[in-house]
Amino acid sequence: MDLNLKDKVVFVAGASRGIGLGIVETLLEEGARVAIAARGAEKLEEERARLASQYGEDRLWARAGDLRETKTLEEMVDAIENEFGPLWGAVANVGLHPCPPGFDVDDDTWTAGMQQNLDSAFRLARTCLRKMEPRGQGSIVAISSIAGMGALGTPLTYGTAKAAMNHMVKELARVVGPAGIRINAISPGNIIFPGGAWEERSEGERGDVWKKWIRREVPLQRFGKPEEIGSAAAYLLSDRASFVTGAIIPVDGGQTR
Repeated sequence: MDLNLKDKVVFVAGASRGIGLGIVETLLEEGARVAIAARGAEKLEEERARLASQYGEDRLWARAGDLRETKTLEEMVDAIENEFGPLWGAVANVGLHPCPPGFDVDDDTWTAGMQQNLDSAFRLARTCLRKMEPRGQGSIVAISSIAGMGALGTPLTYGTAKAAMNHMVKELARVVGPAGIRINAISPGNIIFPGGAWEERSEGERGDVWKKWIRREVPLQRFGKPEEIGSAAAYLLSDRASFVTGAIIPVDGGQTR
């Protein structure tokens, strides 16, 4: 199916590894032009160069920066529009922050977890919507988690922030829908990729235990892959999903009950 994303400009945050990188590669395969950003400049440039060699230098724009900061996001989006083209879509994919188990979370850790997992998504959406609303078109996808859809025993800041993100997406969908803009969220399950937490767990001392847990908890009895999130994101960003907004879509192998 042609998603009609050819030459459309999409901004992907957290694009240098894992889910973000899987989304970028899927979008490039669909013919989109992709602006990629992440905090680590070296890894970002490594991936930009690799992808540019495959898809063409003109298909990619890249800049490193702290994507939790409003000023950084505003400068990036202005640069994308001035140097690369009018923004059609955006993917908010900044997440994870260390948090101890249990309730005894100090104030700084709580605030940092909210900023990383929730505030970053709102600030990216707000920045991009300011560009999209006057044009009356655009699509935003927030990367949430199944941890935001139920109490799964994840660290308190993470699941709480993702649940708030889901509500934010639904509220924003109502706010910007009349302007012709859509916003949705994807809730990934257990996604495995090089250097990620699930690779570390599955290859560690308790790897067999974790693999057994996956077979028990996930009806498809396997981990997910970044490109499977990429396919869902590309669809939601495209006009093929023109009547889909305010949706929270689990991509989790059936784990969510």
